[in-house]
Amino acid sequence: MVGDIYHEEFGKDLWRTGAPGLWKLERRQTFQEPYSESWTAFRNGDWEEALRLHEARRASLQDTYRKIVEHGFSTWWVRVVEKPITPYLQWELHLLRLRNQCGDHVRAVRPEQVEWFERDGPLPEVVTLGTDVMYEIVYDENGLPQGGVRFTDQARVVRTQERIQELFTAGEDMETFFEREVAGLAPPSGG
Repeated sequence: MVGDIYHEEFGKDLWRTGAPGLWKLERRQTFQEPYSESWTAFRNGDWEEALRLHEARRASLQDTYRKIVEHGFSTWWVRVVEKPITPYLQWELHLLRLRNQCGDHVRAVRPEQVEWFERDGPLPEVVTLGTDVMYEIVYDENGLPQGGVRFTDQARVVRTQERIQELFTAGEDMETFFEREVAGLAPPSGG
């Protein structure tokens, strides 16, 4: 699926998510998010504005996670973090911390925790929605989103979800990770 079709299908599938919820794995260390005002500020070298724009999303994120709970599911996010932390990832970790504070469940894992999954190459970026649907999110070589591939083979969805759950269990809560690894970093140069 490309661009708009992916977003339309994902949006429909999201609100039909049942147990055990939405599980997301992010592996790449750099993305481009030109649709995000905060990312654009970061990219232009305005770190304070990027952080201000993150914080300006707090009420909206709280509403989103409240709606998710009302729909009967929760969201779980695993973020692989390599060192040194890339400028993009430093920007994103601020957002993931905010998401964690607003109702998402976010954990960080080290690259060595996913090595045994990566015998054939880096893990893809994936999202499972309940046990019925999974998307592999597709990016170009620069990390710009191109769309997603939708899978409905329940065995494959469940297998992938179980791997993400294992990583989540082994991961570190975003708040603790952030305080130790990110809070003291100098502002990054634009991504």
